[in-house]
Parts: sequence; structure tokens; C-alpha cells
Amino acid sequence: MKIKYLTLSLLLSLSINVFFPAVSFSKTSDETTTSKKKQDSSLKQSTERKKAEKRPKNSREVRTSVLPRNTTSNATPPKRVSLGNAMGLGKHLDLLNLKSNAAIVVDQQSQVVVFEKNANAILPIASITKLMTAMTVLDSKQNLDETLRINDEDAGIYKRSRLAKGTELTRREALLLALMSSENRAAYTLGRNYPGGIDAFMAALNRKAREIGMSHSSFEDPTGLTSKNVSSPEDLALMVHAASQYPLIREFSTTQEYSKFISNRMQEFISSNRLVRSGNMLIGLQKTGYISEAGRCLVMQAFINNKPYIMVFLDSVGSQSRFADAVRVKEWIDDQPNVQVVRKLSLKVNSNTNNSNYLMPSLSNASTTPTNSISNQTIESILQNNH
Repeated sequence: MKIKYLTLSLLLSLSINVFFPAVSFSKTSDETTTSKKKQDSSLKQSTERKKAEKRPKNSREVRTSVLPRNTTSNATPPKRVSLGNAMGLGKHLDLLNLKSNAAIVVDQQSQVVVFEKNANAILPIASITKLMTAMTVLDSKQNLDETLRINDEDAGIYKRSRLAKGTELTRREALLLALMSSENRAAYTLGRNYPGGIDAFMAALNRKAREIGMSHSSFEDPTGLTSKNVSSPEDLALMVHAASQYPLIREFSTTQEYSKFISNRMQEFISSNRLVRSGNMLIGLQKTGYISEAGRCLVMQAFINNKPYIMVFLDSVGSQSRFADAVRVKEWIDDQPNVQVVRKLSLKVNSNTNNSNYLMPSLSNASTTPTNSISNQTIESILQNNH
């Protein structure tokens, strides 16, 4: 019996020693696991909190790349450099400090050059082309009162124009608007309505240039919108001399304004030359021009001390400085009537015109009332704003 109790006691003792350490070990393991989970959770919360503090309010603005932002839609396109500046002509200085990169001034009566700057540089001439267009049209002897219509081809040559598709105008009106306000659609429709079409017109125009003696000039369209229409200041002096022998070109190029009813509303057209509009110079003929490759251009026949002078300014810097250059030349000649001759320049008389008064100012221009004249102070301010 005693052996039985001893056996039970021993078994009980062994059970206690085995059971309670196991419970203790299990409890320690559970506590360790729980503690580790708490630490992991705390670390995770801390990390998320730090990320939240660094995150911007608008998470969509966060950049995930070091590449530059795509700003093509809002970026301003780089300014295109004119051919004259690309050639380095702007580095050439002159005694009048002109802002035009190429220029020539010719005493038309004596046929002598009194000033020149890069006079043989071949450059794009933009809408100066329209003087050649006008001479070619007038030489064809087409009916100036024939009605022309702006069609799809005319409209496609230039998007911004008040001569809407379907506009009807006479050939005379088209000449006026092309010369006065440099209307591109008007110039193009003149070429398109030439016998044989635009190709025949351009062939005749280039022949006319060769007849004048423009050996460094070439033309591909009647508007001047292409940079392939090129010439030199000396060639353009020959062209201005030839154009000045057409009374209608002199009249139309110096007209200040014109009104025409188009698309159920009255459209007002004005001269593209501010010197014509201001009336402070006696101008016998003029034409302005601009495309980015050509810069600002201006040609004129101006009367100074009762003598006709041909002025050509190409690739001028700034929108107004070409006009300031013209006034500066006028004042320079005014200050010294006996300007030193640089060289002779042979000017041809046009056999197609019976006009001997091209060396005299027209009465219509002479009677122009000066308004908003450009003073010396204004010239300087224009130049300062356009250097």
C-alpha cells in the first residue's frame, strides 16, 4: 500500500515539475511575441507619420522623376534671328549710328551714293517685294477696273487678313491695298490673275528685275512672305528709282488710309509707314516690309532741300528704328547740303512709262498736313527702345 502511495507521490511530483515550467515557458514566449508585435506596430506608425509630415498637401504635384517638366504648351518660342544678324552685319558701325544692318542713300538727281552700309549684302526683303509686283502688273496693261475675287488659294497664302474669302475688289483696289497697307492677299491675287497664272507672273517679275539691273536679286512669290525673295540695298535703290516713274505707284504707296465695305462691315486700312501717316517728311514713294528672317525693312523716295533722295534700310533692329533711321538721314542731309559723294550709281529710265515728273514731289504729298511729327527727342527714345 505504501509503495502505491509512494508511486503516486512521485508521479505527482514529476507532473508538477514538468507542467509548471512548460506553462512558464509558454507565457514568456507569448509575451515576447506580443512585445515584438507592439514594437513593429509602433515603428510602422512612426514611419507613416514621418512620411505624412514630408508629403505635400497636393500629392498630385509630387515629382517622381528628375527630368524637367514638360512646359512646351506655355513656353515662349525662341526669338528668330534675322539673316543679317546671323551674318554678323550688326557689328558694323557707321557714322550715323543707324540701327539698320544694311542701307544706302542715293541722290537720285545727281545719281550718286552719299551714304552706304553693307550696300551689297544680299538679304531677304519681305514686303518690299510688292513694289516689283506693282510694276509687273502695270506693265501688263491689264484692266485696273476689272473685279477680282479672293478665293481659297488667295486666303491660304496668309491667314490674318481683312480681305476675307469671297471679297470682291477691283485690280486698282488690290494695287492700292498691297502698296499702302501691305495686304498680302491683295498682292497674291494680283499675281494669280495675271495671264498664265502665278508662275507666268513670277517669270515676268524676275525678267523685270533683270531689266532694271537688279543682278543680285531673286523672287519666288509676289507677297514677300518667303525669305527666298532676296536683294541688296544697291539693287533696291535701282528698283525704287524704276518704281518712282509709275505715277500710280507713287500715289498708292503714299496714300494714308482707305475704307472698304467687306463682310457686312466697313473695314479701315491705313498706311504701314508711320512717316506717311505723320506727314513730317515729303515722301514720293515708299514701301515697308517685315518677316523675321528679313528684320524691319523700309525703302523710300524722299525730298530733302527740294532734291529727291532714295533711301533703303534693311534688317533694322526694333519695330520703329527704321523710321528713326530715315529721319536721322534727312536731318544729316539738312545739316550739310553739300554731302560728300561716295560713288556714282547709274540709274535707268523706264521705257514703259511716259513720266518725266518722277524727280518732283507730287502735289498731294506736298499738301499733307504734318501731325505727330517725330522730333529729335522722339527719335532718340525710339532708338533707345529698339537697340
